[in-house]
Amino acid sequence: LRQAQKMEAIGNLSGGIAHDFNNMLVVMAGSLDLIRRRIAANDFRIERYINAAQEAAKRAGALTQRLLAFARQQPLEPKVVDANRTISTMSELLRSTLGEQVRIETISAGGLWTLEADANQLENAILNVAINARDAMLEGGKLTIETANTFLDDNYVTQHPEITSGQYVMIAISDSGVGMDAATMARAFDPFFTTKPAGSGTGLGLSQVFGFVKQSGGHIKIYSEIGAGTTVKIYFPRSVSRAEAENKPAVPTIRGGSPTE
Repeated sequence: LRQAQKMEAIGNLSGGIAHDFNNMLVVMAGSLDLIRRRIAANDFRIERYINAAQEAAKRAGALTQRLLAFARQQPLEPKVVDANRTISTMSELLRSTLGEQVRIETISAGGLWTLEADANQLENAILNVAINARDAMLEGGKLTIETANTFLDDNYVTQHPEITSGQYVMIAISDSGVGMDAATMARAFDPFFTTKPAGSGTGLGLSQVFGFVKQSGGHIKIYSEIGAGTTVKIYFPRSVSRAEAENKPAVPTIRGGSPTE
């Protein structure tokens, strides 16, 4: 059964990549053919075909970058990051992206530890999750972004063996949307999986976030119920400086088996 599921996942991934790249190649090949024909006819009104080919090439590059993120092989430039400051500087971008129908609330923890990650990819991850949250709030709603210092204990790690116990900085993004059932949650990070209508998304947003978080040594978890909204919690390992190590504030412990943490 596991092997069959693995082959099905590979098939879905291969089919999605082939479909998206084929669409881009059709545009590029068609544009180049039209350019060749016009030049042969001494007609040099070819700028729009060049633009179309360039746009398709950019889309192909963006798709490649997302696939590298999912595969945890994208080039990262990790540095010490203050998550509270990152979210604060993103406020204008989030408001303009999510629209007026979405109310945004931030709950910033005092004394928040720093984390180590690629700052640009961290912003992209928060934005990707926020956009998915917006799409789940069909008539608008409330988006809450919260930060906290957290300790993942051995019991929790036993249930999630891909991570190690220790101190983490948590960023939780919650919406008041339609929520997900268990089957959708189980596939939410699969590449090219989407519940949106055709043409409304590639299905790579959350898989890109998943790959980035894992490549950064972190952990990501979804909590959701139909009609009760969704919370995505992202954990990044704490970046410990000497000053922080000498002054550790009390932190909540995440124990295994707790659905609300």
